[in-house]
Amino acid sequence: MTTPIGIHDLAFATGSRVLDLSVIAERLGTEIEKYTIGIGQERMSIPAADEDIVTMGAAAAKQIIDRHGAEGIRTVLFATETGIDQSKAAGVYVHQLLELPATCRVVELKQACYSATAALQFATALVARDPRQRVLVIASDVARYELGSSGEPTQGAGAVAMLVAADPDLVVIEPGSGVFTSDIMDFWRPNGRVTALVDGKYSIRAYLQAVENAWNDYSAQGGFPISEFNRFCYHQPFTKMASKAHRHLIKTAGGDLDPAVLDAQIAPTLKYNRVIGNTYTASIYLALLSLLDSDEELDETKIGFLSYGSGSVAEFFAGTVQPGYRKHLRSEENRSVLAARVPIDASEYLTWHERRDPTELGDFALPNETPGPFRLAGFTDLKRDYAVTQ
Repeated sequence: MTTPIGIHDLAFATGSRVLDLSVIAERLGTEIEKYTIGIGQERMSIPAADEDIVTMGAAAAKQIIDRHGAEGIRTVLFATETGIDQSKAAGVYVHQLLELPATCRVVELKQACYSATAALQFATALVARDPRQRVLVIASDVARYELGSSGEPTQGAGAVAMLVAADPDLVVIEPGSGVFTSDIMDFWRPNGRVTALVDGKYSIRAYLQAVENAWNDYSAQGGFPISEFNRFCYHQPFTKMASKAHRHLIKTAGGDLDPAVLDAQIAPTLKYNRVIGNTYTASIYLALLSLLDSDEELDETKIGFLSYGSGSVAEFFAGTVQPGYRKHLRSEENRSVLAARVPIDASEYLTWHERRDPTELGDFALPNETPGPFRLAGFTDLKRDYAVTQ
């Protein structure tokens, strides 16, 4: 009998500041409904001056290490499209901050918003080879676009950490998946740019094409019929995109197109992303966490996952929620983290938006702002200096 493998634990962290989209709407002279209804977003997380993908990723992963320890973790996979170095993996900093064993491989993966799914699939393969091992998967990103651009209201910041193991407590990742790759330029961020470039309308079309092709490949590989899936998690650059993608998937697969049914299949997955914003690689797994933290009873529920990364790569795969999953969640703690974020005003937002890492040698200290367990203390000759705060 094949040993089930999947997500044994799941935790998240986000920026400690939050911006209500009414601030952007007022600055641009736009009706707030353009955001709350048009794209389905309300607020976005913003990192403090001493927070970045490492501090958020480490804060998410610390919750897992505190609960399960580091035994058996011989691999850390860090997925991001907000890389901080052209050579060194951001996960190596996390490895040090968490004091993980030296007998551990650490790798960074990149392919727009898709790479956390690649990390999850690679992790399941490693555990299948040796079920005694566990793999720590971290997805962490900061989404930032040009002021006044169509992407500005879809910014955000956050990280998800997953412990992948045999006989998981939360979700079994089922064998088989459908994949699709196409070399397109719907979204990109060249070297030297902090903000991404995006062709929004083209990217939406590309996403929908990828949904269709990934599902068709999944079906060709002998996957479950669409009727066996009860809930669906999508990459969410904004929550209305999940709605568009879901309708397209169900139409492609020949499922039930009743609007009430479609809404019920994804509504619980949208709550966290609506108030955190786009987290790129972490987005689809924040959707999963939002679903698991909902009031629904999901034992034995089969979930369809559609992961998309611009440029582009997509994958459809299945997961099954495990009986008793709820006793392994941190639902109240997760809601408390969101409620504790510090609101910022237009001036503070613009200061964050213009913040850049130093490009010259020298010592640069950063203000101590984060309430989190780790902080970016500053830079010494362009080397990042991280510190444990608690």
